[in-house]
Amino acid sequence: MLIPYVKAFLVGGALCALGQILIDRTKLTPARILTSYVVLGVVLGALGLYEPLVDWAGAGATVPLTGFGYSLARGVKTAVEEQGLLGAFTGGFTAAAGGIAAAVFFGYLAAVIFKPREKR
Repeated sequence: MLIPYVKAFLVGGALCALGQILIDRTKLTPARILTSYVVLGVVLGALGLYEPLVDWAGAGATVPLTGFGYSLARGVKTAVEEQGLLGAFTGGFTAAAGGIAAAVFFGYLAAVIFKPREKR
């Protein structure tokens, strides 16, 4: 019962550690690294290479930004199979809508609770 948590921790931790190493050791900006993670998830998802990692690591592979890219690629693939070319334009939005809506909602909730102010 503990093994799935260990797998998720190892994969998610490795992805986060790699991102931190890239921030510390390269001149890449955090925005470029985050974007690269999403693109990497899309590419690996489109090639079918990310699915085995998701099956093995669960949330450790789906929660980081690579998982968001994987979700976009999977949504586009499914929509293209069902709707044809139109699915290439709508599939990513449909697949990611729930996660984006949750991020906006919880970000708003945090702003209401903690009363953000300008950074000085």
